[in-house]
Amino acid sequence: MTTAIAGPAGSTRERAHANRTAPRLKQSRAPYLFIAPFYVLYVLFMLVPVLVSLWLSLTEWVGLGTPHWVGLRNYRLLATDVSFHRALGNTGVFVMIAVFVVVPLALLIAQALNTRGLRVRDLWRTAYFVPIVVSPIIVALIFGLIFDRQFGLLNSVLRALFGTGGVDWLGDPDLAKVSIGLVMLWRWTGYLTVFFLAGLQAVPKELYEAAALDGAGRIRTFTTVTLPALKPVTAFVVVTSFIGAAQIFEEPYLLTGGGPAESTLSVTMFIYRAAFQRQQFGYAAAAAVVLFVLVFGLSQLFNRLFGIGRATS
Repeated sequence: MTTAIAGPAGSTRERAHANRTAPRLKQSRAPYLFIAPFYVLYVLFMLVPVLVSLWLSLTEWVGLGTPHWVGLRNYRLLATDVSFHRALGNTGVFVMIAVFVVVPLALLIAQALNTRGLRVRDLWRTAYFVPIVVSPIIVALIFGLIFDRQFGLLNSVLRALFGTGGVDWLGDPDLAKVSIGLVMLWRWTGYLTVFFLAGLQAVPKELYEAAALDGAGRIRTFTTVTLPALKPVTAFVVVTSFIGAAQIFEEPYLLTGGGPAESTLSVTMFIYRAAFQRQQFGYAAAAAVVLFVLVFGLSQLFNRLFGIGRATS
């Protein structure tokens, strides 16, 4: 009899509980449904290619048929491959140019553009940003004409000023690296300047006023106020520049094709050459895995050194 009375009451409470919890469950699931497309795309286009590349690096495959499992043989061949070592060294040079030349120059230009009283400031900002929107093919054509040994603009200027010319900018192994560095400088400085300029405009004016009251000059104000305030922006720019330079491909491929004598061959060009010119897809995948490990490890090291993502006091 007790059970007969408690049954309907219990079911009523259960229905009331269910009516209360159902909207809560829907609300708690809603955020996951909204962010689910990102994770689905991330798995499909990031994790799956990485895992497939890792598996492919342990095989020998020419692009057709079934890959043949070879274990770590591709990595052992890379360890003794002179071309791969040369590509790593060239990429290291391009990274050094990007981090220690392009980034400081972008900071100085941003500081100049942020100066009070500068006329047509927006025009200067646009002019510095234009190179990043120009097609790499157009850039290669323009700089190919500039660096031309016989009719290039650079050699014409040298002849007019110093009476000498005929410098083989793209044919000499050392000068070819310098030429690629100049193209990087022209193309990426303006893009990084935008980040520094945004960071400079966010620095509180009270800090500059306090520095002026203390009698600080321009250099002291720059080192004690501007640089510390720009630390998060600088960290972001350095890490992104490092990653971009480590993956450099367009500039050396279009200007020199990796030559002369592989003096401008980058790691990404080495991967492209192995995969699509020599049909060594497993070998190319092994080189890509090595590049990924190096870039990821050094990026994490930079993140720890610069404190990216940590709250500032």
